[in-house]
Order: sequence, then C-alpha cells, then structure tokens
Amino acid sequence: MANSQHFIDFCQNQQINLYLFHTLKGCLEKQNFKWTEEAQKAFMELKNYLCQLPTMTAPKPGETLQMYLAASGDTISAVLLAIRKGVQQPIYYVSRILQAPETRYPEIEKLALAIIHAARRLRRYFQAYPIQVLTDKPIKQVLTRPEVLRRLAKWAVELGEHEIEFKPRNAIKGQILADFLAEVPLNETKNKRKVIQEMKPEDPEDLKAWKLFTDGASSVDGSGAGLILTSPEEKEFTYALRFDFKASNNAAEYEALLAGLRIAKQMKVNHIHAYVDSQIVAFQVDGTYEAKEPAMKKYPEKVRQDRQSFKTFRIQNVSRSRNKIADALSKLASTSFAHLTKGVLVEVLQKSSIEEDTVVSPVEEEGQTWMTLIIEYLTSGLLLEDKGEARKIRIKAPQYILRDEGLYKKSYMGPLLRCVGLKQAKAVIQEVHHGCCGAHVGARMVVAKITKMGYYWPSMHNDTLKEIQACDSCQIHATVQKAPKHELIPVTSAWSFSKWGINIVGPFLQAPGKVRFLVVAVDYFTKWIEAKPLVTISGKQMEKFVWEQVVTRFGIPQVIVSDNGKQFSQGIFPNCAIIWKYNKSSHP
Repeated sequence: MANSQHFIDFCQNQQINLYLFHTLKGCLEKQNFKWTEEAQKAFMELKNYLCQLPTMTAPKPGETLQMYLAASGDTISAVLLAIRKGVQQPIYYVSRILQAPETRYPEIEKLALAIIHAARRLRRYFQAYPIQVLTDKPIKQVLTRPEVLRRLAKWAVELGEHEIEFKPRNAIKGQILADFLAEVPLNETKNKRKVIQEMKPEDPEDLKAWKLFTDGASSVDGSGAGLILTSPEEKEFTYALRFDFKASNNAAEYEALLAGLRIAKQMKVNHIHAYVDSQIVAFQVDGTYEAKEPAMKKYPEKVRQDRQSFKTFRIQNVSRSRNKIADALSKLASTSFAHLTKGVLVEVLQKSSIEEDTVVSPVEEEGQTWMTLIIEYLTSGLLLEDKGEARKIRIKAPQYILRDEGLYKKSYMGPLLRCVGLKQAKAVIQEVHHGCCGAHVGARMVVAKITKMGYYWPSMHNDTLKEIQACDSCQIHATVQKAPKHELIPVTSAWSFSKWGINIVGPFLQAPGKVRFLVVAVDYFTKWIEAKPLVTISGKQMEKFVWEQVVTRFGIPQVIVSDNGKQFSQGIFPNCAIIWKYNKSSHP
C-alpha cells in the first residue's frame, strides 16, 4: 500500500516535474540553459522515486478494473487499479503534458481527453476487461449529448468500442485516491485565459507608429472585415472589406489583418502596431499558439512574411470594447455596403490572401532596352552626351513615372500603362493575338486590346503588324484577294460581232513562208478570235484582212478599236462607214 501510495504521489507531481521538463527542453541551446530551484527540487524527487520503485500488480481474467482521472492546468493523468481484498492496487498509470491549445479546454473536456489518452495507451486492458471510471464530473452526460462539440463526438465514438461504465465518486475507498488528488488544483483550470501584459510606456518609435485596428466577421449572409488605420497625428482611415469566398471567423480575422498590412505598405508606413480582438490570431502570429489545420498554417506564415516590409511591427490582443468600430464595420460589411457612410472606403476581395497565383515563367529582358535611358534620367538625372538625344529624353521623361514595380507611362484619361521591353512585348502580342483568348484580329484591334490591358512600348503598332504578318494561321485562313491588280476598263458590246478590237503582234522569229507578224481581231461580245500570219504589215494587208476575215464572214461591224497605227489610218479605213476608235496599245 505504501508503494502504491508513493507511485500515485509521483503521478500527481507532474505539475512540479514540469519545471524539470522545461529546463531540459531549454538545453537544446547552451545559451538558453538555466537551472532553477524548482528544477532542482523536481530532480531530487525523481531520484527518490527511482530509489523506491512501486510494486505493480497484474489484472486477473474476468476482473473489473477501476480508473481515476485527474487534470491540472498543464497535465492530465489516469490510474488503472484493481481491488484485491478491499485494497486498491495500481496496475498502470498514464500521464502526459497538454499542448498549448489543449490547456484552454474546460476541465470536463480535459478529463475526457485523459480517458481517450488512457484508452489508446492501455488498449490491451480496455479490450480485455470491463472498466469503471470513478469521477465526480458528468462526463457520461457530456459524451452522450447529440449537440456536443465535434471533438467530443469523435471521442464518444472512439470510446464506444470499449466496455466503460461511469460511476460517481461518492465513497472514496482507500487513502490512495486522496493521495492521487492531493496535489491537483481543482480551481486551476477555471478562468484560464492568457492575460496580455499591460503596455509599457511608449518609446519614441512607438510615437511614430501607425495603429491598425482590425476585426473580421463571418455569417450565413457572407464574410467581411473592418479595419481602422490611425496615423501618428490621430488621423483615421476607415475601410470595409467584403469577401466573395467562404471564410471562417478565424480566416476573416486574418484576412482583415493582411488587408490592413497591404494598405499600410502601399501608404509607405514604416512603423505599425496592430490591435486585434482575436486571441488566436495574436498568439499564433507571435508564436505562442500553433495552428494545426494546413489551411490555417498559411495565414501566420503570410503575416510573418508581410511584416518584413516594416521596420517595426507589433501585434497585440485587445478586448472587444476597445475594438468596437472595427467590429461594427466587419458585421456590416459581411452583409452589405448599403449602410456604410461615404467616408468609409469599401473593397471586395475576390480570393483569399493565402491562395497562390499561377505564375508562369516570366520573360526577362537582357541588356539595355528603350526604358534604360528614361529610368536613369528619372532616378539619377543622367543624360547622354549628345545634346539632341538628351533633349528628347528630357521632353519624354515627364510622360513617365517610376514605381517599385517598374516604369509606367501616363495615359490620357486612363490608368498608368506598364512599360515593357521588346521580348516582353512579343509575348504580349502573341497572347492577345493567338493566345488562349485570342481571335486572330487585325493589328489595330490587337494594339487597342494591349492598351486596355495596361501595357505600352513605343513601337507597338509596327511590332504588332510584323508579328501578325508572320502568323501561319492568319496566312492560311486569310481571305483570298480576287480583285485585279489594275483598274478594269469596261468593254461591253450591245450584240455579237458589232464591235471588234484589232492589233498587230510581232515581229517574231521567221516561220515557214517567211512570215514574221500576226494580225489579230477579237469580238468584244463573244470573244471570237480571227488571226492571220503576215510577211509584211502594210495598209493593203490590213484592208485585205478586215475584208476577208471579218466583213465577208460576220458582216460589216459597227465599231473597230485599234491602237491608232498608221496601217489603220490610211487607205479606205477613214472613208468607210465603220466607226474607228483608238485606244492604248495595251487595250485595243
């Protein structure tokens, strides 16, 4: 009995031995090692315990075992006992230190966690023997309620496979239980909320710091956030945010904080103090608490990443009474913006701050570009030695503005246009012309779309035209031009063989019969051709050709068109009843 009592004493001294564990944990780094009086006392108790190890018993088949539970601020313990001849003898005990979130559980949840821990560690005993849990807390009623918390419902299902009976701890059999509970503080877990230390008097840097009050809210109607940014001169900037994505209360709190940091960064703030009424957000950011869910782990990392943009950053948990305005803004923004005044700046966030954007490999410019001289002039005032080129840069420079992201051109009645180099410009043209949303439109439309997208470079019209002319799809599917290269001359005729065109072709290489020339007559209506080879081209030969090939076969024509050659302007041609018209040699 004495050994059992000593065993349980050590089980209950976990709160004292916690000092020893903390000291040993600090030994990982030599500069952090510090040996305290509490650690020395715990070390001596451990030595005494090892010198007087308790005698433990083994359960018998068919025996009913009893279990006692205990929970303190940082530890939970459970002892498995067997009753032998009216005496309680220990079989096994389990104990562990609570994680940071578990220390905030209510006392009854800690006791339920002690049963779960014991069932997992002592699974062979729970499956082979009936277990009686003696406690003065309504653990059974909490685990069997249908409206219990999610973790309690999961624990209830896990304990359902074992034969566990809960009995009230009315009559305490044996002094061992009193020893077991002697050093467990019963009221220690009540009102256990981590208290924020009072703010110290502000130093000179604190007087220059901007104050950021944020709060987030999530409801059935939606999620929103409110934030107030106060300058050192006590000038307030009020913002209201609405989320177009689903967000929990904790996620809304983080989104409000990240949005405030982004706005402060854009306003070139160097010193900022953030005040939030969410204890989880404040302590997860400073490392006191640890996020368990993978999605929530990204939020503290994102805040720590954004805080690097400020020279000083501090976050503090405040009561809701000090954060009333931001709290009211978040609740209004979660439903609608209709009730907000004109002095409140509103914004709608389309996606979460931790959602990663799809980044393709960027196109990098090599060497100097057309922007280099302008950037050098805007940053350091450097100009070329050539007076003419230097004057051009001085004239162009006021049209541009330099930002952190790069060079921008001022547009007329529009937003700033991002300046890009030739390689980047080629990628932009290809994406707009035949990219995922390209329609293979003309150069003028592509340039208009590029300007609306917010890009600019001086030769964008010529570069776009050259890139489109080299597009294979545009060449294959382009409209075929059927119009003639030169203007057409109307040659209509009223009826067949009433209008002829006559001309002489040659000289050619001498053919059999010593012919070298060819006289040709074509009817304008039917396109009928009459031709005759000739040795010489005299007026008599032309009169003979017209009489034999045209008049005798098709009748006297009304009009004959020639090229005003001398063969057709002499002889009987001027005096006949035929109308002669003269045209260019290429169109008789």
